[in-house]
Amino acid sequence: MKVEREFDPLPPISEEIRQEIDKFSDWMRNLRYSESTIKNYSGGLGLFFRFTGNKNPELISNEDLESFHKDYIILRKYSASFQSLVINAVKLYFSNRQKRKLEIQGIERPKNPRILPHVLSKEEVKAILQAHQNVKHRTMLSLIYACGLRRSELLNIKIGDIDSKRGMLLIRQGKGKKDRMVPISEKILELLREYYRYEKPRVYLFEGMIMGQTYSPTSLQEVLKNAVLKAGIKKPVTLHWLRHSYATHLLERGTDLRYIQELLGHKSSKTTEIYTYVSEKKIKEIKSPFDDL
Repeated sequence: MKVEREFDPLPPISEEIRQEIDKFSDWMRNLRYSESTIKNYSGGLGLFFRFTGNKNPELISNEDLESFHKDYIILRKYSASFQSLVINAVKLYFSNRQKRKLEIQGIERPKNPRILPHVLSKEEVKAILQAHQNVKHRTMLSLIYACGLRRSELLNIKIGDIDSKRGMLLIRQGKGKKDRMVPISEKILELLREYYRYEKPRVYLFEGMIMGQTYSPTSLQEVLKNAVLKAGIKKPVTLHWLRHSYATHLLERGTDLRYIQELLGHKSSKTTEIYTYVSEKKIKEIKSPFDDL
């Protein structure tokens, strides 16, 4: 998430503030925050301090945060998600590094707009997955849809994470730093075996030009882009559309939302809170919509 714009007339971060932000970043890293969160929070906090003119953190008051909110975020029409990011970063910094809390209740925290996920039809998904002749490219896209994976989850799969006998795939440290198991059908296993015979990866299931290293996220995006073009689909399809389509197609087949939440590794939310506490079920008995293609 970009945390500043080129036309922002703000002074650069002072060396003292830079060191303080670096310490904050190290603190988050020690607590195993994701690198993207560390980058976004550090950038948001740096922007706030630049707005204050590199004011001593010990002298920062709620008025400074209110002024930043009114005269910078609102004035420049930044998004609600950006506003929340900066406020969360400032709140975390002061509560954990300065050991005091800013009273931010007076600032209205807007809700992020509800944006419906983009979903492809089964016919469109099939056209995309069959577009490539390259077995590696076809297998990567197929596995994302067949198991509802995030891009990072796919790229971090290691060969040993596939349990073909049990028909299960272990997703290690997905979003929220949680492991989860997802069922993997015989149909996708056959495709994986064909791929393995051609590529013979060493460590990761999908490796790049250098053996033993992960496949490039940018290259994976290009694989999808080319597949969409070959399929003749005139939509700005992203990798996450395949994940959304997986969940929607499961729901359309009658799979309970509680199990879909578990399969996707979602955290509980206001809309899914009622399904958080579920009894155990044999997830591997759930059939992937990939098998219907």
